[in-house]
Amino acid sequence: MEILLIPSLFALLALFVPGKVVRVFGLVGGLASVILTCVLVCKFQQNGGQAVTFFELAQNNFGFTSKMGYDGIGLFMIILTNVITFIILLSNFNREVAQNKLFTAMLFLMQAALLGVFTSMDGLLFYIFWEISLIPIFIIALSFGGSDRKRTLTKFFIYTFVGSLAMLASLIAIKSYATSFAIEDLMAVELSSKVAFWIFGGFFLAFAIKIPLFPFHTWQPSTYSTAPMAGTMLLSALMLKMALYGMIRWMVPLAPEALNDFQYPIIVLGIIGVVYAGVIAIKQSDMKRLFAFASISHVGLIAAGIIIFDKENLTAALIQMFNHSLVAVGLFLSVDILEKRMGTRKLEELGGVAKLAPKFGFMFAALALASVSVPFTSGFIGEFLLLKGLYSYHWVVGLIAGTTLVLGAVYTLRAYQLSMYGAPKMASFEDLTWNEWLAYFIIMAIIVIVGVCPQMIIDTVGPSIDQLLESYKISNTIIK
Repeated sequence: MEILLIPSLFALLALFVPGKVVRVFGLVGGLASVILTCVLVCKFQQNGGQAVTFFELAQNNFGFTSKMGYDGIGLFMIILTNVITFIILLSNFNREVAQNKLFTAMLFLMQAALLGVFTSMDGLLFYIFWEISLIPIFIIALSFGGSDRKRTLTKFFIYTFVGSLAMLASLIAIKSYATSFAIEDLMAVELSSKVAFWIFGGFFLAFAIKIPLFPFHTWQPSTYSTAPMAGTMLLSALMLKMALYGMIRWMVPLAPEALNDFQYPIIVLGIIGVVYAGVIAIKQSDMKRLFAFASISHVGLIAAGIIIFDKENLTAALIQMFNHSLVAVGLFLSVDILEKRMGTRKLEELGGVAKLAPKFGFMFAALALASVSVPFTSGFIGEFLLLKGLYSYHWVVGLIAGTTLVLGAVYTLRAYQLSMYGAPKMASFEDLTWNEWLAYFIIMAIIVIVGVCPQMIIDTVGPSIDQLLESYKISNTIIK
């Protein structure tokens, strides 16, 4: 229960601590969750990788079981959430927003809601935490975002509201065939192909909007651009991962009878997103919008890999989700550093920064290489396996998906070249502060460690993926 208790407690206390110590308080709270994560990993390994239930109440008259726990996949998402939250708190430590009690409280509330999503073993509980997670990010973007935030957030709210209603309708529909909202009861239901189609479709609409998958992506670039740096980090690194996780844990297992109907269309939409968003990213002059479209391109590839739903592609998707979160945080931090120091994020107004700030230039370069998936980085492992899986599905799909390697290199290296090289546009540029340098170091260290030793993640999630495929007989009755 400490998984949710620590961020929830820090969210509450953040509203009452003295303003002078809020930033230190936030960093301590983030570090506490990371330490707890290490303890959970050690216990999970000692327990032989068996699923853990840490909270459960008796079923009530409405079929609500309040069951919470995690297996290897859930633990992986807990690690991702707590590590990224700490990095966000660390990278924002020297910024004015870190001194704001509301910001710190909402960040911890967001963390708690995300952990609730990843540990819920009850459909209704999953939906409740899914909705709670929208509140803090909406408040952060509304309170600390850019000038056009109200219009942008209205569009974001409408999109997510429609998706949430569709998912709730699917949950209620499948519950009508089950004895409770417990995930094992929902997955035990045998659906007709017609009913499964609509239930699957409801989940897909909610997840496609949140990922976002083409053509449900139109809210994303403006929201990412308007939100403050920390809000953009939360949206890109963590919030969209809820939807990718939902595809693995809920969408396919609850309505596997409809997988064949949706598999090809989702792969096509994902691949269109890879190419379309990649091309649009190349044409961007605003660096933040550039990386926003880059995110759409990368998650399209991940979604396409997930829906194939075999062990290799699910493992690759999880690795790439981890890589995407780390890279996204680092890239948006780089944009924020440029904007704070130079007052702009327009590529034509930047240049010569590497000469004035060599530490920043080096870290940004390392991150750019990780973003384009060079060997010995986590992106290389995840992207290579996803492309291999898509090529095995169909060589044309794999060939088109492979354009992400070219497109990603073009827009990422273009952004780096125009901002870091050329004649300096200002006399001086403050190099990395201690917390920014440490945030970059942690990001790159994890990226390289996972790139060299991906077996750590494979061993953690592998048994849970095997159980998922075996329990629901996906590999035998649907895929093959």
